[in-house]
Amino acid sequence: MSRKRLLIIEDDPDVAELLLVYFGAYQYDIVHADSGRAGVELARARFPHLILLDVMLPDMDGYDVCGALRAASLTRYIPIIFLTQRDERANRVKGLELGADDYITKPFNVDELRLRVQTSISRATRESLHEPRSGLPTGALITDEINARKRSESPYHRLVFKLDNFSAYGDVYGFMAANDVFAFAARTIQTAISTMGTAQDFVGVRDDHFIVLTHVTDPTALISRVRSDFQQGVQPFYHFEDVEQGGLVLNVGTDSEQIIPLMDFRVEA
Repeated sequence: MSRKRLLIIEDDPDVAELLLVYFGAYQYDIVHADSGRAGVELARARFPHLILLDVMLPDMDGYDVCGALRAASLTRYIPIIFLTQRDERANRVKGLELGADDYITKPFNVDELRLRVQTSISRATRESLHEPRSGLPTGALITDEINARKRSESPYHRLVFKLDNFSAYGDVYGFMAANDVFAFAARTIQTAISTMGTAQDFVGVRDDHFIVLTHVTDPTALISRVRSDFQQGVQPFYHFEDVEQGGLVLNVGTDSEQIIPLMDFRVEA
C-alpha cells in the first residue's frame, strides 16, 4: 500500500522536528510548513491524506488556515487535526465547527497522536469519503461537487482521466506496484491543477478513473500537462527493458505474443 502523506503546519521547530522524525519512522511521507500561507499552498500542491495544524502561527491563526482549506474544492475534504496549547471548550468547539476532525492539546503523547491520525484517515476511507490509494475524495463527495456546480450555474469542464493498460501492469508487477502507480497518477493531476487550475477546481476518484471539475476556460493545456508529466514520470515504475521495448511483452514466443504499451492517460470530456 502506498505511503500516507502527512502535512505538518507548525512553526515551533522543536515540535516540528519531533513530528517529522516520529512519523517518518512510521513510513509516512511528510511535508512541513512553518506558516499558514505556506501550509495552504502545500496542501494544494501535495494533497496530503491528513493535516496536523497548529493554531498559533506567525502569519495567520490555524482557524483561518482551516477556513481557507475548507473553502477550496481541492482541499475541502482533507482531514485536519488541530494542535494547540489552548484547551478551553470554546476553542475546541470553534475548531470542530470549522470542519476539523480532531483537536489535540499540547503537550501531547505522540503515540496517542499517531493513533488519532490513523483513525481519522481510516474513518475517511471507511465512510467512502476518500479513495485509499490516493487519498482523493470519492463516492458521494463527487456527486456533491457536481451538484453544487449545477446549482451555481458556474461554467466548468468535467473531465474523466482513465489509465490505459493499468490492469495489465498490475497483472505483471503486482497490486502493490499498481497502487503506487495509481497514487503517482493522482499526484500528477493534483500538481497540474494546483499550478494551472483555479481555487475551485476539484479532483476525485470513481471506479479507478479520476474525475476532474475545472473552471479554466480551455482545459487543453491542463490535459496536455497531465499527460506529458505522467508519460515521463511513469517510466521508473517499469523495468528498464520494458521501457526500452515500449511496453510489456506478453505470451513471449507464442502465436499470441503482444506488446502492451506503457500506461498513459486517456481523457474523456
